[in-house]
Amino acid sequence: MATPLTDQEKRKQISIRGIAGVENVAELKKGFNRHLHFTLVKDRNVATPRDYYFALAHTVRDHLVGRWIRTQQFYYEADPKRVYYLSLEFYMGRALQNTMINLGLQTACDEAVYQLGLDMEDLEEMEEDAGLGNGGLGRLAACFLDSMATLGLAAYGYGIRYEYGIFNQRINHGWQVEEADDWLRYGNPWEKARPEFMLPVHFYGRVEEKEGAEPKWVDTQVVLAMPYDTPIPGYMNNTVNTMRLWSARAPNDFNLQDFNVGDYIQAVLDRNLAENISRVLYPNDNFFEGKELRLKQEYFVVAATLQDVIRRFKTTKRNSSKPLSFDSFPDKVAIQLNDTHPAMAIPELMRIFVDVEKLDWDTAWDITKQTFAYTNHTVLPEALERWPVELMEKLLPRHLQIIYRINQTHLDHIASLFPDDMDRISRMSLIEEGGGKRVNMAHLCIVGSHKVNGVAEIHSDIIRKETFRDFSKMEPEKFQNKTNGITPRRWLLLCNPGLADLIAEAIGEDYVKDLTQLRNLNDLVDDDAFIRDVAKVKQDNKLKFAQYLEKEYKVDINPSSLFDVHVKRIHEYKRQLLTCLHVICMYNRIKRNPTKVFIPRTVIIGGKAAPGYHMAKMIIKLITSVADVVNYDPVIGRKLKVIFLENYRVSLAEKVIPATDLSEQISTAGTEASGTGNMKFMLNGALTIGTMDGANVEMAEEAGEENLFIFGMRVEEVAEMDKEGYDAMEYYENLPELKQAIDQIKMGYFSPTQPEMFSDIINMLFHHDRFKVFADYESYVKCQERVSALYKDQTEWTRMVIKNIAASGKFSSDRTIKEYATEIWGVEPTDLKIPPPSEPREALEETARALRKI
Repeated sequence: MATPLTDQEKRKQISIRGIAGVENVAELKKGFNRHLHFTLVKDRNVATPRDYYFALAHTVRDHLVGRWIRTQQFYYEADPKRVYYLSLEFYMGRALQNTMINLGLQTACDEAVYQLGLDMEDLEEMEEDAGLGNGGLGRLAACFLDSMATLGLAAYGYGIRYEYGIFNQRINHGWQVEEADDWLRYGNPWEKARPEFMLPVHFYGRVEEKEGAEPKWVDTQVVLAMPYDTPIPGYMNNTVNTMRLWSARAPNDFNLQDFNVGDYIQAVLDRNLAENISRVLYPNDNFFEGKELRLKQEYFVVAATLQDVIRRFKTTKRNSSKPLSFDSFPDKVAIQLNDTHPAMAIPELMRIFVDVEKLDWDTAWDITKQTFAYTNHTVLPEALERWPVELMEKLLPRHLQIIYRINQTHLDHIASLFPDDMDRISRMSLIEEGGGKRVNMAHLCIVGSHKVNGVAEIHSDIIRKETFRDFSKMEPEKFQNKTNGITPRRWLLLCNPGLADLIAEAIGEDYVKDLTQLRNLNDLVDDDAFIRDVAKVKQDNKLKFAQYLEKEYKVDINPSSLFDVHVKRIHEYKRQLLTCLHVICMYNRIKRNPTKVFIPRTVIIGGKAAPGYHMAKMIIKLITSVADVVNYDPVIGRKLKVIFLENYRVSLAEKVIPATDLSEQISTAGTEASGTGNMKFMLNGALTIGTMDGANVEMAEEAGEENLFIFGMRVEEVAEMDKEGYDAMEYYENLPELKQAIDQIKMGYFSPTQPEMFSDIINMLFHHDRFKVFADYESYVKCQERVSALYKDQTEWTRMVIKNIAASGKFSSDRTIKEYATEIWGVEPTDLKIPPPSEPREALEETARALRKI
């Protein structure tokens, strides 16, 4: 049973979490009972905890709906430039608590639920994560939607409503087992189906070319795209934007000729094939899988979205009253491509302009380039999309023609600048030859966009100087950096209310919308009372998480141990193996000298491996095997524990991040584009151990390198080693502790019944380790010794924590989105508050006039 808030706690939470007015609480209770009765058709005698969650979700949604409709009315009146964020992934997590916070309803809901005799945490746990993404890219898209709404931008997220999201991970005898994530099984109270806006999407067919006429795409198969809208509330500003996700539906006449000859079953089965397009999210992170179904998904989302975008452009207040001209399209529409997955939007918009709207090619191309911008998320070669020409010709024949024409114009331009440089022409082509022709989607995005950005300073430098060097030399003004960010609403207010309240008490609550104000905490670095309070919040979070771990994993956790956390997708470049080798090193040290003082550690590793990624799955098995030995060795006792977190996802991140002392961000320099987990940990008072990679570099700039634990090779040193050659054996022979750990893995110390089990890992580490684990091992272990030494002095440790929190203001997604808005999309964020539904229409029109003047 939840404990009611004390008067002091209520006073503390008034600004951050909303006021629990008596009338608010009474109204929420009334709404809750009404939904339980009329929506769920239950009473308290038969209702389940899930029914109570749904009743509360519907009650909270009631407070969204008026604002949602109001926001769309406001955009119609004000006619601002609209931003469309196209992403194949939106890793949203849960919506209930986030919505309560952004509407200022949290305290009132807590009180109403308490008065109803229910436990808020129990209800929140009933909500399924909307796992419509793999990792960083999808979660970034979700944070961006929150910031766009909070900054008052007329923005829309467009993606796919996958019936099955990222798989649920089970660990069975140490191995990852994938289970389908049937997240829609019980329904989704946050979405609204819009069958009236269903749109056709075409596939296959052929291109008909007649003399004197434009080419026509004919004999296509049609699939319908059904939109589902989810409200995206801004923070306390009455703006509720829309995320529109498309679901595939077969048309009613689909293959009914089969039915006419009596094969009704086959007709229905073929319908299912059409609907498979939105069935499941591909669970690959930083890996390109060139499957026909994936290309279908990529085209499906952009074809439906662009029809919607053009419909909205044509029906705005301005366009409904005068002849339509597409010349103003880039002034009213900005489309951001989140990586190359939605790249087919470029040839699709050209097809619509040229084939449907009858614009001439040059005009259409000029408008298209001004409309699109492209974000690159990775430099790993295996992650870059290259579609076989043969597949594209079969699935999207007209688009392949358009891509060839775009490429011809592009190559003619390069040839005019560098007439004799055939190598450059070949390197910059959209079509790659050799080993089967392929379309390079990153090149298509660069050529078809007016701006290209990386997601951290170091990453943007790499794409400018290396990955896309030829392009950036030719058009340097096209390339930008936009360092990623995280939303402070979910990643502080929601997941760490104790710290959020403490900060509000210290510097006021305005920091929630302006995270740079956290720098005011620097004034409190030497304040003993504040140091104590920050340490207490962390300890409370650790106690709570330790209880969760003990309940879930039946392992005795020492809550005063150092919580050393490495959570992210399992991938060789993220180097979970380095953490694992350090665990073995610590284990061996304790075994050698059990009486020596040792700073206790709980090492927590979590993340999913792509189902077809053998090495990543072996890494999970090694970690769990090491954990089995360490956790049950009586000599080790409570000094060292290892937990592999099962089924790491957004809602689990919200539990582990506030409890973390040490955040592991240890990718090989030059491989992590940015990272956003590193920012979440920093904001929540964890110290970072990391390489100078991704956004770690900027975190060190903001906080001072002395306030992070930086180790390992820098980008230049990695490049140098690539030239000279990396010899793993040299490190193995010269570092006795590393040799001992590797020998133990090799000889079956952690897999006694199958000594050869980890031979693939050993083989990789010695013979084809692209990410040079051994090269950074010594530097990493020494850096970890510095971590333990500082942790002994809790006051100094907490001082460093406060300096990190104070320096994390730059890493708000609000800052990132402001930069996208002003430097790429050509729109201005606004503090204007949309009048609530209770105010008359005139107030809406007045605010719309004010927005037009900005």
